[in-house]
Amino acid sequence: MSEASRARGGSALRIGELAALTTTTPRMLRHYENEGLIAAERSSTGQRLFDPSVVEQVRSIRRLLAAGLPVAAVRELLDCIHDTDRLEPCAVPMLVEHLQVYDGRIAELTTTRAALQGLIDASTT
Repeated sequence: MSEASRARGGSALRIGELAALTTTTPRMLRHYENEGLIAAERSSTGQRLFDPSVVEQVRSIRRLLAAGLPVAAVRELLDCIHDTDRLEPCAVPMLVEHLQVYDGRIAELTTTRAALQGLIDASTT
């Protein structure tokens, strides 16, 4: 059975298979598991076995992390993930909070940049 059909069909995925399907690394998947973002069963030989539904969950987790959310926030938002392409409305308050934090950082950096540019301008005239 191919990895793609396995992900659709139902048999458990080993960590390497999940990594290939989600373009991540086994090390990152172990990190996600240790952080409580995904769960795995163990085979009789101790291998991690993931439910195929974890493929979409990992993709959503990666999207949230790429948006700058910390792991703790992603963990809190797990119940708001039911579709890879969008989050449920329960995610909006936390996303707005993080957006405001980033807006504040951008404002601070803009002020810092202007101050540095002023120093450069004053030094070169």
